[in-house]
Amino acid sequence: MIEADVSIVSHKAVNRHITVIVLVSLERERAGIVDRFKSAIRSTREVMLGYYVTGEADFILVVTAKDMEGYERFTRRFFYENPDIKGFKTMVVMDRVKASFAFPIES
Repeated sequence: MIEADVSIVSHKAVNRHITVIVLVSLERERAGIVDRFKSAIRSTREVMLGYYVTGEADFILVVTAKDMEGYERFTRRFFYENPDIKGFKTMVVMDRVKASFAFPIES
């Protein structure tokens, strides 16, 4: 099933110079809290990808911003104002080496 037809656009062409990977931990892993956070991810334009994962974090997000000040504003709004967030760790992307949504389908 095809979910979407997408184009991979240069981040510079759309003035989104910062990409960060964020590991998010929730206060508790209860269904209501998880569902609320999933909904927040889906409705937030800056979040390009969001994964509910196992391991050290509960979610991994790929977030875009125009600059570091824009990312700081995003963190204040999206993380600090959310009482369900226990903490988050940010990794700034230095270079996008590969960007693809193509699956390696066997013929």
